[in-house]
Amino acid sequence: MAEVVVVANEDAAGALVADTIVSLIRSKPDVVLGLATGSTPLASYRALAQRIADDAIDVRGVRGFALDEYVGLPPGHPESYRAVISREVVEPLGLTPELVRVPNGDPASIEHAGADYEAAITAAGGVDLQILGIGRTGHIGFNEPGSSLASLTRVKTLTEATRLDNARFFDSPADVPMHCITQGIGTILRARHLVLLAFGAAKAHAVAAAVEGPVSASQPGSAVQLHPHTTVIVDEAAAAELENLDYYRHAWANKPGWQGI
Repeated sequence: MAEVVVVANEDAAGALVADTIVSLIRSKPDVVLGLATGSTPLASYRALAQRIADDAIDVRGVRGFALDEYVGLPPGHPESYRAVISREVVEPLGLTPELVRVPNGDPASIEHAGADYEAAITAAGGVDLQILGIGRTGHIGFNEPGSSLASLTRVKTLTEATRLDNARFFDSPADVPMHCITQGIGTILRARHLVLLAFGAAKAHAVAAAVEGPVSASQPGSAVQLHPHTTVIVDEAAAAELENLDYYRHAWANKPGWQGI
């Protein structure tokens, strides 16, 4: 069973995530982080940047792998995930740019981009902590419903629901690419610790399906149930459809302090 932590808001979630990552960096200065994009993890990145600055933490050896990238956006496009990761993670946290990787969405080399990315993650020793969001369709990364639970990094076609959700970052919905390259569910499950974040009532159904529903390719997020160390951090609205909510609160309130998340 995934550990579920219900917090007051995104800032409270960010503080928890920042504490966990700072502890990891102190114990392993070359820690490998799995980085999600979108609005969900932004409060966590802000909190982490503040902790790094306040405590003068050396992050020069920290490595990172982004979950996904659009296929076909021109180099330097502000909504490419390479640009987003640089703008929202690498620069604010002070990471070494050369140590943070993003899947290659260049159509000219897309046929082997997935295998190349898998090899790079393996060469780095695997991801220590993977930050995840979850889409309304239940997707994690860009693994849309129907994705194999054993899938590795590869090209996927985005659903219209996902393209509409992401259209707010573009000038128009038509500008959202049709294809992406994403870490597979199997890739994600290789990370040593999964931290899934979700906020707002629109995510409540996806969260309940991921945490308590049957494990199914129709609900890609449900694959987190297969992982031995999954932490799901949600606000009250996103937790609203969880049947075992009282137990999750009880377990968190009585968790030994030394365990962390």
